[in-house]
Amino acid sequence: MSFLSSDGSPCSVLGAENDLSGLSADPADYQLLSELGRGFNNLSQVSMARHKPSGRLVAVKNTNLDECTEDELLQLMNEALLSRLFRHPNLLTSRLVFSSCCQLWVLSPLMSYGSADSLLRLYFPDGMSESLIAYLLYGVLRALQYLHHMGYVHRGVKASHVLLSAEGRVCLSGLQSVYSLMRDGKRMSAVFDMPQHSPSLLPWLSPELLRQDLHGYGVKSDIYSVGILACELVSGRVPFQDMPPTLMLLQKLRGSHSCLLDIAPYPLGELGALKVSRSGVDSGIGESVAAGSLTRSMATAEPQSPGPKNHSATLHNLLQLCLQHQPERRPSASALLSHPFFKQVKKHTQDSFLSLMYPAVPLSCPPDSPVSDPPTQTSSTPNTPSPSTPEPVDGVWDFS
Repeated sequence: MSFLSSDGSPCSVLGAENDLSGLSADPADYQLLSELGRGFNNLSQVSMARHKPSGRLVAVKNTNLDECTEDELLQLMNEALLSRLFRHPNLLTSRLVFSSCCQLWVLSPLMSYGSADSLLRLYFPDGMSESLIAYLLYGVLRALQYLHHMGYVHRGVKASHVLLSAEGRVCLSGLQSVYSLMRDGKRMSAVFDMPQHSPSLLPWLSPELLRQDLHGYGVKSDIYSVGILACELVSGRVPFQDMPPTLMLLQKLRGSHSCLLDIAPYPLGELGALKVSRSGVDSGIGESVAAGSLTRSMATAEPQSPGPKNHSATLHNLLQLCLQHQPERRPSASALLSHPFFKQVKKHTQDSFLSLMYPAVPLSCPPDSPVSDPPTQTSSTPNTPSPSTPEPVDGVWDFS
């Protein structure tokens, strides 16, 4: 089974696993199996559920509308409208939305491998292989290419918003942060709005978005976020994460980054002069990057995981392009899809995809899952996961 068309691009129509049109809008038809996480200011509970008439597994997000403020209700309505507007195989949208009493039900396909963030935490703590990174980033760039063409900037590209199905479909979620570039029927080259919940997004946001000056920001802001996402997938850690916001902003405005472990965190202008280590040890250029954004001296501290790695020249070049300080110097999502780093993606089939994922395993339905009642107006306790289903890990699933 191939996930790519003959020209190497994902198919332009939604697969059967993404089509929820045949499912019913009756809460009684769904058996909640286990909680996957919470989101939307902790007002939403996301569960794996079985559609009892068909036996199909889906993800269900339940939100108690009585506990939402007026602004939060508007956000929910906007997300539902965007889900109706967007239609792309690499965007996770909700095609079935209905209400019961005070509960809003939002159904989406079950992404059985979870998020890239959960994969890093559980299976790849020291970073993923370049083949898997290329596979994930290619799907993200396809989603961004579509969004940018439609006149939207995502503003929330990060590993916890990159989801993966059991069939190998990469989906970008996080539509709550999407923002339109259209004003009075015209497409604006720059906007000035600050994303909701921006403190949690700070490490991924571009310098021009954080600056909030008269120049504003545009779709190239997402390309910078792709660069930070790539760093996250390479090392298993988020650049700048441990920095105070003010210092983070200063570092980004200077054009510095801390990402690949075989180079030191130098400004991008100096990347071309750095020699990549080929020996599996520190290159001697400077300090290796430790967890988060802090650095340490190799001479005074024991080596910590992750150790120095060797990375391809194409990956280095991709990151250099994405993390350019000046947004106009960053390529578009369409241009990046033709980058040499993604040549390897066209070769993957279902079997080769599964080999990339090892030792990760997808979520599966417990064989003897107890029947759980749908949440009601008086229900305040989350459904208890089945003993044979792993407990959700705090912070692994991001439904904000």
